[in-house]
Formats: sequence, structure tokens, C-alpha cells
Amino acid sequence: MTTLDELRKTIEATIGNLTPAKAQDLARSLSDPETAKEQVAKLAADMLEWSQRSRDRLRGSIEREISNQLSSMGVASRAELDALKKRVRELERAAGMTASGRRSGARKPAAKKPAARRVTAKKTAARGPASKEPAATDDA
Repeated sequence: MTTLDELRKTIEATIGNLTPAKAQDLARSLSDPETAKEQVAKLAADMLEWSQRSRDRLRGSIEREISNQLSSMGVASRAELDALKKRVRELERAAGMTASGRRSGARKPAAKKPAARRVTAKKTAARGPASKEPAATDDA
């Protein structure tokens, strides 16, 4: 195996998911042919542990960078949003409001009834222009 292939496998082990079988293969390729199986197995176990630590460090670095970028853009974090939701609920409880935004003790306003119309009946009898009688109305 060439040095470039070994380097490629090592990098894949660093950032990829190194399985025990791949670790065994990589340990065999990096060891002398006369190396005892126990030594190869120990090297493979060490490589698995190293790979896991490397992935954890890489993941942590990426998470920190994303958090820094979002913070610099002014995007609120999940913790900030959760704290804000909690504060709003506390204020709503203090104001006596329910989750739907209504006051818990308030009564619903009664439905408005349509205003009664006044019906004016016109007299069919002729009234003269000099008549001073008011027109008849039906107040119903």
C-alpha cells in the first residue's frame, strides 16, 4: 500500500465513521507483517478511540463556529427563545390570561340584538294642507 493510500485512510478514519473492521484493516496495513495479532488488535482499538475523539473535536469546532456566525447575525438561540416563551407565559398568568389570549375570568359579551325598526304607516286618508294633525305612527 502506498503512503498516499495510507494517508487517505487515516483522514477518512479521522472524520468518518471508523468501524472495527476498517480499523483492523488499517492497523494491519500500518503494521509489519510479523506483528502479533494482539498488537494489531490493540492498535485497531486505539485507532477507534482516536477516531471518536477526533470526530467529537471536529463536531464541537463546527458547532461553535455555527453558533458564532448565527450570533453575529443576530439570530436568537434556542435557549433565548425558550426563556422568552417562559417569560411570556408568566406575564400571561399574572395578567389572568389563558393560552388562547383571553382573560380567564372574563365573560363573553352578549350577542347584540338588532335594533327594532320603527314602522311608519301612512294614512291613506287625504289630509289637507291646512291640517295640523301629526301623521299617525305605529310604534311596534
